Amino acid sequence: MEKYIFFTLSGLAIFSAIMVLVSKRPVHSVLYLILCFFTIAGHYIMLNAQFLAVVHIIVYAGAIMVLFLFTLMLLNLNLANELRKSILARVTAVIAGGLLLVTLVAVLKGLDASGPIMANTQIGMTTNIGKVLFNEYMFPFEAASVLFLAAMVGAVMMVKKE
Repeated sequence: MEKYIFFTLSGLAIFSAIMVLVSKRPVHSVLYLILCFFTIAGHYIMLNAQFLAVVHIIVYAGAIMVLFLFTLMLLNLNLANELRKSILARVTAVIAGGLLLVTLVAVLKGLDASGPIMANTQIGMTTNIGKVLFNEYMFPFEAASVLFLAAMVGAVMMVKKE
């Protein structure tokens, strides 16, 4: 049963990711991206990482997609105002995408997918994440929080009127 759920979620994730790129309307692209995020959260649940699934939905499908929609509504996306890309830019983009595909295939070619994915089934649980985060990675966690605080204070100071 897990195999069918995995392949269904994977197929839906690939379909929605392709539709993000192919969709003509930006709002539809954002909605397909939200669907892709939910399927990835389903993969997290299958890996017994419920905390990561919930955080993924709250942060990405909730907060970041609201910002994307807000930005799209603020932009004027008329097709008449859109500049056409030159042939050189298009060819460069195709070559860069092809090189990225070749690199990904070369990296994934050497993977051994025959073994079990996870030996420890409790690895994604909240208590285990908390223990690792606050024991082994306490200094980087606190350093990141200080950096976020400094960025927030800097943003407030930049927006503040004299």
